[in-house]
Amino acid sequence: MKYLIVGLGNIGPQYRNTRHNIGFMVLDALAKASNLVFTDRRYGEVTSFSVKGRGLILLKPSTFMNLSGNAVRYWMQKEKIPLERVLIIVDDIALPFGTLRLKGKGSDAGHNGLRHIAATLGTQEYARLRFGIGNDFPQGGQVDYVLGDFNEEECEKLPERLEQAGEIVKSFCLAGINLTMNQYNKK
Repeated sequence: MKYLIVGLGNIGPQYRNTRHNIGFMVLDALAKASNLVFTDRRYGEVTSFSVKGRGLILLKPSTFMNLSGNAVRYWMQKEKIPLERVLIIVDDIALPFGTLRLKGKGSDAGHNGLRHIAATLGTQEYARLRFGIGNDFPQGGQVDYVLGDFNEEECEKLPERLEQAGEIVKSFCLAGINLTMNQYNKK
């Protein structure tokens, strides 16, 4: 049984450590923990590994955030992965920094990556792991904030939160979305 785990972000060194790239960071942490290397493939960087018989394909789209749906659709079709075994990892300014929320569906909440995925797939009914990045920015400063680097305090807490996000990804694949939401959304 295969799963497609998609971390949203933007390609290029100028975006590498920005809040908007937290999806890439979660996948990088998962890959590092298993000594995996991403390879440049069509529509993104890809690697894969198994957890208790479940195949996880990790995808960091190279389409830039606003066209993420193209990469998701391509890899779903190529690997024949149904929508219920797709998980999108995304930054969320509505959640305090480090808060992790798994949802089985929902609106795009103004997130351009999620908006394009929903438009491309024709549905909002796909799982997403929302990683809170907070919203400590002045009015009109949202773009600079999400495309900015994490502050020193956030950087200290980031490794533990990335590890926790990785555990949620594995649980999603092993235990399913409902059990995983019950276990992790309370924390």
